[in-house]
Amino acid sequence: MDIKDSGKISMDDMFLKAEVLVEALPYIRDFNDKIVVVKYGGSAMIDKKLEESMMKDVALLKLVGMHPVIVHGGGKEISKWVSISGKESQFVEGLRVTDSDTMEIAEMVLGKVNKHLVAMIEKLGVKAAGISGKDGATLKVDKKTVNGQDIGYVGQIREVNTSLIKTLLDNDFIPVIAPTGLDDAYNTYNINADDAACAIAEALGAEKLAFMTDIEGVCKDPSDKSTLISSLTLAEAYKMIEDGYIGGGMLPKIKNCIEAVENGVKRVYVLDGRKEHCLLLEFFTKKGIGTAFVRDENSYYEHEKGVLTD
Repeated sequence: MDIKDSGKISMDDMFLKAEVLVEALPYIRDFNDKIVVVKYGGSAMIDKKLEESMMKDVALLKLVGMHPVIVHGGGKEISKWVSISGKESQFVEGLRVTDSDTMEIAEMVLGKVNKHLVAMIEKLGVKAAGISGKDGATLKVDKKTVNGQDIGYVGQIREVNTSLIKTLLDNDFIPVIAPTGLDDAYNTYNINADDAACAIAEALGAEKLAFMTDIEGVCKDPSDKSTLISSLTLAEAYKMIEDGYIGGGMLPKIKNCIEAVENGVKRVYVLDGRKEHCLLLEFFTKKGIGTAFVRDENSYYEHEKGVLTD
């Protein structure tokens, strides 16, 4: 049968795909050989279709010349297994209270998630290696407290040793990192995955850091998706916090974004992980679909000026 008559692919569809590829060219050129860190969590981890979409995005980033690093969470799965064990999950200011039994459950779950993600990437024909922050003493931590309250085995990152991560990158692997670390006495600690992703991106001098979330991005009016802000300079982000537009559960994440940019990460994104191929849409299109954080007005890429800066 003649493909022109098949009705499966219209010429309009073909031209649209070509336009998307052309739009992506300057981004592929500019980000070639650059490190990009992806913090993976939220709904994208529990929806199989979204999970497959995300791993395909990461594999494509690798295949077009970038060096992706995945830092993953596992909070919902950890809570499930804590409940199955007969315990009740407790949180203080968003951080899981982690006694020795909970730490054992968390490490088991994070290990399972880690190797599952590795298998998905390998299935796509791209090399991946799963590690935790304990391997190679990658994440060294101190005990973290909240307003003086002891919350158990929860770590505050003191140092990131990038040698193992760089060895994997140099040998063409995508590192997939579970957020656990060691203190000076070699005790295991659970680490907030957002904090781990920030610290790793900063230590690697990453070009990009992307947070997968369950929101569209930063909106001037959180109840109105049409008020999504495509980009924020640090000054604009601080002003939004000061004016009360950013608060509640989003505030720690936005502070992480600001801190990462202040510490050398070129671009930080808050993306809606509930949307298929959100990474590709944000990285390779001019307008994107989430919110990008940059240092100042001089930090936009040349081909973005007049698009994100208007």
